[in-house]
Amino acid sequence: MDRRALAAAFPVTLPVLMGYLSIGIAFGLMLQGIGYNFIWAFFMSLTIYAGSGQYLAVTLLGSAAGLGTIAVMTLLINFRHLVYGLSMLEKFRGMGWRKLYMIFSLTDETYALLAGTPAPVGVDPRNFYFSVALLDQLYWIAGSVIGGIAGGMLEGVISIEGIDFAMTALFVVIAVDQWKAYRKHLPVFLGLGCTLVCLAVIGAEQMLLPALGLIVLALLVLRSRLEDRAEEEEVDAP
Repeated sequence: MDRRALAAAFPVTLPVLMGYLSIGIAFGLMLQGIGYNFIWAFFMSLTIYAGSGQYLAVTLLGSAAGLGTIAVMTLLINFRHLVYGLSMLEKFRGMGWRKLYMIFSLTDETYALLAGTPAPVGVDPRNFYFSVALLDQLYWIAGSVIGGIAGGMLEGVISIEGIDFAMTALFVVIAVDQWKAYRKHLPVFLGLGCTLVCLAVIGAEQMLLPALGLIVLALLVLRSRLEDRAEEEEVDAP
């Protein structure tokens, strides 16, 4: 393990550490609430590692849904990761065996960091990206286990109603950070516009995949303009 890359990645991932501990604990509490202890939380976070998918799994497991239903719903809710991966092809090039892990570990928050944070000078970019992804998953596992243990100790003492809002709060924090990091916000308005159009035309229950497809199409059409704006930001930067 490249210690220099790990040391450079840690401060970058601190916002995710705070968020993942919170929503990981919430997940562990919810899982314990339907009768699955911290050992289940650990292995789910180790092998599945999909925050929204794991939250969904709690609901489906609690309602005794079949494995087929769980598999299909997990695929649909995490389909957006296929879109993420397309923009990471160049960053993951030449990473060898680590490329498989990078694909597996590409959560929303990790994607936001990889897409918006360049490797520091003197640090191998591939080691830096790997360190970011690895630290993020370790945070998520730690939060899940803590939540599972706490849920077992506090079972019947506290109510966990509404605790799943922690994930929504984390998305908001990351979106605000990305907004502050860039002066040009055309991609944000494109995403918001496409999402609102699909929400109005299709409805909330079926809008996710069409909205993602429309966003990708809009970004491809306006790719040259967005790249020109990115270059202008680099030139204007002090």
